[in-house]
Amino acid sequence: MEPRDLSDHTVYRAGRGIEEVARELGLDPDDLVKLSSNENPFGASPKAVEAVREHADRVSSYPKSAHTDLTEKVADRHGLAPEQIWLTPSGDTALDNLARAFIEPGDRVLVPTPGFAYYPMSARYHHGEVDEYRLEKADDFEQTPETVLDAYDGHRIVYVTSPHNPTGSEMSLDDVRTVAEETDEETLVVYDEAYIEFTDSPSAIDLVEGREDVAVIRTFSKAYGLAGMRLGYAVAPEEWADAYARVTTPFGVTELTCRAGLAALDDDDHVERTVEGARWAREYMHEHLDADTWESGGNFVLVEVGDASAVADAAQREGVIVRDCTSFGLPECIRITCGTEAETRRAVETINEVLAEVSA
Repeated sequence: MEPRDLSDHTVYRAGRGIEEVARELGLDPDDLVKLSSNENPFGASPKAVEAVREHADRVSSYPKSAHTDLTEKVADRHGLAPEQIWLTPSGDTALDNLARAFIEPGDRVLVPTPGFAYYPMSARYHHGEVDEYRLEKADDFEQTPETVLDAYDGHRIVYVTSPHNPTGSEMSLDDVRTVAEETDEETLVVYDEAYIEFTDSPSAIDLVEGREDVAVIRTFSKAYGLAGMRLGYAVAPEEWADAYARVTTPFGVTELTCRAGLAALDDDDHVERTVEGARWAREYMHEHLDADTWESGGNFVLVEVGDASAVADAAQREGVIVRDCTSFGLPECIRITCGTEAETRRAVETINEVLAEVSA
């Protein structure tokens, strides 16, 4: 017995973890700096950590009331009906739920390249077919309506990311509106805002209120520091929001995750510290790296280093883990997550030393 044909499916290559690298290189994990997965360098919201401790004895119960409370709190924050919030165990699962609700076998979707690997993965899981629109390095990975629409041909779902991973480029709200207006009525524009807290650009959630063809993806993994809890959500138009109950996994978001999310939403100080830290780190990298960088709206910076694999491997041997972007189709680039001041300074110093050695 064999699984179905998965030859068109790619494997998502996550950033390497500290423990994994430490074991491989025989290093002390405490001596390593991990800036490869766009995690929060300040950790989880302290209020969320306290909530997990306080409610740990409730893990024997399904998260019915906590799930409802968090859904309502998120909805209230955005001025929406609770039915419009599709609470999920990670933004990835929110993408899956939208794919379940919209993709029939053979439907085509349009994804950015370079881009987040899970867009095409999720579509293929649900028997969709994938086409790409290209963000060109020569144009600084600029995202315009024309870039998307020139590749559009009646696709069922069009994915847009802003700020974009791994480049950091952004698409304006007016441009997203143009994409939605210029595509067919039966095309869903999925706008991924995983890094929205790190930019001054407005959210596309306002578009959801007036349209039936835009959905927004959000996550608690980045600014709130809850990557290990796996918590995200989709914001859906009210007209078809009841599809959530038909496609979601029962009790998919755990009790402790819901409690952490509820507490994190009240921890404005932690979010502010995180956003300010990312802003400082971006500027420091732009100013001090001996390599070309791109302006970024996220908590990371894309850096052109020549041979990304060689540079990433050399930096890793020095205790600094960064993301080799070869898997994104950018073998000449690395992505560096914004760390604390000490982590960012160390990363810049290490990368500069590696680049000097390579050029020599």
